[in-house]
Amino acid sequence: MIGSLTHAGSAVTAAFLASLVEAVEALTIVLAVATVRGWRPAGLGAIAGLVLLAVIVAALGPLLDRVPLNLLQLAIGILLLLFGMRWLRKAILRAAGIIPLHDETTIFASETAELREQARHHELRLDWLAGLASFKAVLLEGLEVVFIVIAISAGRGTLVPVSIAALAACLLIAAVGFLVHRPLARVPENMLKFAVGVMLSAFGLFWTGEGFGVAWPGADLAIVAFAALFLATGLAAVALLNRRGAVTLS
Repeated sequence: MIGSLTHAGSAVTAAFLASLVEAVEALTIVLAVATVRGWRPAGLGAIAGLVLLAVIVAALGPLLDRVPLNLLQLAIGILLLLFGMRWLRKAILRAAGIIPLHDETTIFASETAELREQARHHELRLDWLAGLASFKAVLLEGLEVVFIVIAISAGRGTLVPVSIAALAACLLIAAVGFLVHRPLARVPENMLKFAVGVMLSAFGLFWTGEGFGVAWPGADLAIVAFAALFLATGLAAVALLNRRGAVTLS
């Protein structure tokens, strides 16, 4: 019972935080489009992306039920582990100062500058190009959210609460973005990515083992142990990289 509650709570938290990050990234591009060309192409592109995303989800849903559970767990576990490790690796490098922090204000400025440059050469086509940028942002970031939701809830009966958490995060970011009309630069995105990377990696390792038929000690509680292990490893990696950087500078 405790293990099931732990799994459900961890899944909901991971989905909410991951969706926050993806929604902020999509919002930045949509706002850039709206700033340059107005809300019409930005809104139409975003809506088109959401519609296609809904179609993809509706098509994938029935297919998942036909896949044997152990194969689904193995495939999702490996992909989720790779996905989480990618987020965690980048978060570690950013925390250590090796690569620059993900700055939504900078990205917003870059997107608007690119759209304005295109306006000088393709004025008649710019609304289409702007709408396409908004469409791609919503679709690609949305697909990542869908993947995370499916991956951490498959076979556990937590699809509904996990989906609600992801949707709540996206609606929250959309509402805040609509009210402030600017990138959410104050969102501690790298910290969120670090946390999500840890959680997704923990789920990925758990699901991969489940797919291979491993009986984890403590059942679902093993996810907590894996998360602690990835967190400790990540923090140790940041400390080691910072120490090496200090030695190099001295």
